[in-house]
Parts: sequence; structure tokens; C-alpha cells
Amino acid sequence: MSQLIWNGLFVGSFYALIALGYSMVYGIMKLLNFAHGDIYMLGAFTGFAVLGLAGGIPASMSLVALLVVLVLTMLATGFAGVAVERVAYRPLRGSPRLAVLITAVGASFALEYGMRVAAGPNPRVFPVRLGGESFEVLGARITVSQLVLMVVAVGLMAVLNAYVMRTSTGRAMRGIALDHKASLLMGVNVNAVISRTFFVGSALAGAAGVMAGAYYGRIEFLMGFVIGLKAFSAAVIGGIGNLKGAMLGGLVLGLLESFGTYFLGGEWRDVFAFGVLILFLTFRPTGLLGERVTERV
Repeated sequence: MSQLIWNGLFVGSFYALIALGYSMVYGIMKLLNFAHGDIYMLGAFTGFAVLGLAGGIPASMSLVALLVVLVLTMLATGFAGVAVERVAYRPLRGSPRLAVLITAVGASFALEYGMRVAAGPNPRVFPVRLGGESFEVLGARITVSQLVLMVVAVGLMAVLNAYVMRTSTGRAMRGIALDHKASLLMGVNVNAVISRTFFVGSALAGAAGVMAGAYYGRIEFLMGFVIGLKAFSAAVIGGIGNLKGAMLGGLVLGLLESFGTYFLGGEWRDVFAFGVLILFLTFRPTGLLGERVTERV
């Protein structure tokens, strides 16, 4: 039982990092950015490229190198997210939501198959693979690499929460989410705040991509498709538009997958996860921490 809980929390931390980007963008723009999962894939390949340029890295320095690459990748994917917003979404600001949704799907395919052209269709082996010793805590076998990645993920989520709740940009984000027109009248630079939102969300997704590549050791150009849908599911479960809900939803989905895989079998993992999404959309569409919002007219 303890092992199932730990496995669920570990996988759920990846879902939570990516789900935060979905929730941030939706909270401000009411946009489902389906290209967000592919930013995660772009982060994995960016980390792969940077480590490849660095050449051979001694095993003793692998963790330090990975942390440096993590920061560089977050910057790269952050700017990539800003570019996607500027090119694909900003020109359609004010257009019907269906047009923006179709554009988001198109941006997702452009990133996926652009990477296929650039890196090839075959999976790549990540240059740095985190291993390390394992130890037992309350009956659960935990590896050092899992613990390090979990600490990094929780740290990033804590920094994001402090950024949104305690900085002027964070207040502007919350203001735009509450009332877009009033924020404009108060002199808030809405375009700049939206760009920063895409930067932060994309940087977190890129960090998750590097961490996944280092832990699983294998990356491919379609790796962001399923995990992007699962992160979206996590955001819905927690309450899309709610940052704490995205964190909670990621952990809940990870736990549900872990227990569902144990009782139903690994082949039912994705079926179980998306089945849970359908149940939430049917019986609690606002999610665990979401609230019903009355549209202003």
C-alpha cells in the first residue's frame, strides 16, 4: 500500500507541474492550450540537445549538470510558450472560442511534427539517467533520484504559488482572471501579463520534460500527447483555473492511476485515468476546488 501511494505521488507531481500551465492560461484567457503538452516534449528534447552539446558528463556530476540543464531548458521553453501565444493566440484574441480551440490543436500538431522533422521519428536515449541507491520508508522503496525529482517538483510549485500570491505580476494575473475589462481600465498591461503567464507555465512544463527524460531515459516526439491530456484531466479534477486545484488534481490523478493499475492491470491505466475524467465532468464539472462562476452580462 505504501509503495502504491509513493508511486502515485511521484507520477502525480509530473502531472501537477504540467497541469499548472493549463490552469494558469485557462484562468486568465479561458483558453484550453492543447499545445501545452508538446511544450513538455520540447523541454525533454531541449535538455537532450543541451546535454549532447556538453559532451560526456561524469556520473558524479550528473545531478549538478541536470539541474543546470533544467534551468536553461525552463528559459528556452518559457520563451517558446511566449512565441506560441504571440503567433497562434494573440491574433485571435476576441475571436470565437471554437476558432481558438482549433488553433490550439493546430499548434500542438505543428510542435509535434516539427520536432519529428528536426529530431527524427525514432525514440532517443536521454544522455543522463538518474539512478542511485534506494531506501525504505514506511514500507515503500524510494530511490534517491525519485526523492530529488519530487523535491524539485514541489519546490517549483511552491515558488509558483509565492509568485502568484505575493508579487505585483501575480496580483495582475489574479485581477485579469477576475475581470479582464476592469484590469484594462486600471492600467494593467494585459498583453504583457498574458505573455508572462505563458512563460511561467511553459517553463514548468519544460522542467517536467527534462525530469521525465532523466528518470525514464527515453524521449520521443509524441511523448507530450498523452501526458498533456492527463495533465488536462488533472486540472479538471482539481478545478481548472485554480492553481492549488491543479496541484491537488495532479496528485489525485497519480494516486488513482497507481491504485487502478494495481487492481485492474497496467493495460487499463489510461482507460482508468480518462474514465475518472468523464466521471468528474459528469458529476462535478467544477472539480475539487473549483467554484461555479456567474457570467457577467
